[in-house]
Amino acid sequence: MPQGRLIHGGSDFLGANGSAAVLGPDISAFGVGTETYAATIDESGGILALGTGATDADNAVLTTTAKFAPRDGKMVLNARFKYDAATTLAIFCGWTETLDTTTPVMPLEFATSTMTYNGTGGILGLSLDTGGTTLDFRAAMGDGGAAISDSSNGTRANITTTADRWFEATVILNEDGSGECWLGDVGHAFSDGTLKSRLIKRFSTGTLLTTTDLFFPCLM
Repeated sequence: MPQGRLIHGGSDFLGANGSAAVLGPDISAFGVGTETYAATIDESGGILALGTGATDADNAVLTTTAKFAPRDGKMVLNARFKYDAATTLAIFCGWTETLDTTTPVMPLEFATSTMTYNGTGGILGLSLDTGGTTLDFRAAMGDGGAAISDSSNGTRANITTTADRWFEATVILNEDGSGECWLGDVGHAFSDGTLKSRLIKRFSTGTLLTTTDLFFPCLM
């Protein structure tokens, strides 16, 4: 049964020392190909560097050891990340029902002008994919290998995608199966250094995600 209280998990990566096994009790890391996990010591704060091989199928995943159902309460994923090059790159940040721990596949993939929804389960999140004609983050929601609500090929964030630039993403899956994707970047910050996030897309019409399904929070 749900615990009936706020459940919080995460990591600031202050203890990362180059091993996926030291990410903390809440975080699980795995991948396919030649993924690497390393502490970054020449920048401020706790930073975990993920590396992958050079083929399209290679990736690395950060998630939790537990899954969550929207019916038990609002689910909020917060992630802060950057990338070292915007050339051959794909990122997903959000919630996914389907996640193979042996050969994980990107829940969302964008090529030319078309969003592909992988897996058989529900998906809500932000996608960045250099396979697209125009490089941008896109908010999308899908289920059963297809778009739902009014997701279609995703909603562009219209944000600067320069490499070595911090982004903060918030992806919210609500109790009724609706969802929200928020994104902030280093070019728009408050005086205390936190990033100004703005709503990229709210999915609240048409077919929504099933509230009894179990979802992984995921950054890959």
